[in-house]
Amino acid sequence: MKTYKRLPVTFAKGEGSWLWDTAGKKYLDFASGIAVNCLGHAYPPLIKAISEQVGKLNHVCNYYQSDVSMSFAEKLIAACAGAGMKKVFLANSGAEANEGACKIARKYSLSKYGKGRHTIVSLRGSFHGRTITTLSATGQDHFHKDFGPYTEGFVFVDAGDMDMLERALNKNIVAGFLAEPIQGESGIKLLSQEYMEMAAKLCAERDILLMMDEIQSGVGRTGTFLACEGYGVKPDIVTLAKGLGGGIPVGAVMAGEKTADVFQPGDHGSTFGGNPVAAAVGHVILDTVANPSFMSAIAAKGERMKEIISSWNHPRIGEIRGKGLMLGVDIDIEAWPVLEKALKADPGLLLLTAGKQTLRFLPPYNLSDAEMDQGLDILKNLL
Repeated sequence: MKTYKRLPVTFAKGEGSWLWDTAGKKYLDFASGIAVNCLGHAYPPLIKAISEQVGKLNHVCNYYQSDVSMSFAEKLIAACAGAGMKKVFLANSGAEANEGACKIARKYSLSKYGKGRHTIVSLRGSFHGRTITTLSATGQDHFHKDFGPYTEGFVFVDAGDMDMLERALNKNIVAGFLAEPIQGESGIKLLSQEYMEMAAKLCAERDILLMMDEIQSGVGRTGTFLACEGYGVKPDIVTLAKGLGGGIPVGAVMAGEKTADVFQPGDHGSTFGGNPVAAAVGHVILDTVANPSFMSAIAAKGERMKEIISSWNHPRIGEIRGKGLMLGVDIDIEAWPVLEKALKADPGLLLLTAGKQTLRFLPPYNLSDAEMDQGLDILKNLL
């Protein structure tokens, strides 16, 4: 179906930070499948893990358990322990994870306070998925034009407006506050330290669940395993996907102390959630990414990229935002034609947009300095 505004290229293979199209042309990947291929393409340990797991067990229904899925869940909880996470529900995508988070918030509030306290507050400029409910939670009007009626019970506030947030978090009607620590789709916009601290404080005082959508910013992307850890915030719910599977569909709803036991048998489910092949891949991602030295290297690469772009003093470039390898660069022209021209370079360069005039950089974590320099030289010449 005609659901995507596609760029004119068809890829046939990849290796590391590079892709090749069907004509054999080479492209440097600064997009990672929108933060998915966090360890690049054809990463040997991932190939090995997938091959071995398919040879042993590729699926078992959730009437039962699989050894690899159980150990993956335990390892993921350990990786998120710094944010206070205690239990996990495994799904297949970010939208599913956010649906699960909303269900937890509403059941928690209903069980404790009764009916009428089900509203979820979200931020304008947010993006939480494309199901009817996650579109309802998404604070961008252009996503809302064709698919109503939407799931009721979502309201929006301006990111950074603390007075508006305090008024919106009414303990009599609100179950949860859902936010991305860094808004990805609307321009790589970071929430301030002050705003995050206030949101956490208000939620704790009013027993409103603090829900962090870390689907794009999580799994080491910003230099800490979860972006909210960089703020020193411990949420009640965290959602993950994208990089958690390194190219294989994986989603996760992480639950803290308050929310760990909200779901009971029959409350939620997913046919493919906790799939053994996806879990085997998740092991490799966590074993590689979830260690301090690796994440420090991600943070350092991000700073290096920002410094290089800043050093150009280029008249077309405005603000540079982000943390780690989740960066946005404002330009004074429309961003989409830059993506088209970047494909035509030799070698080609894959970039993303985040809003009409922002270029988004989400390269693989194992991007080398030489590859970073080569990609940025291509971009500089284009601009």
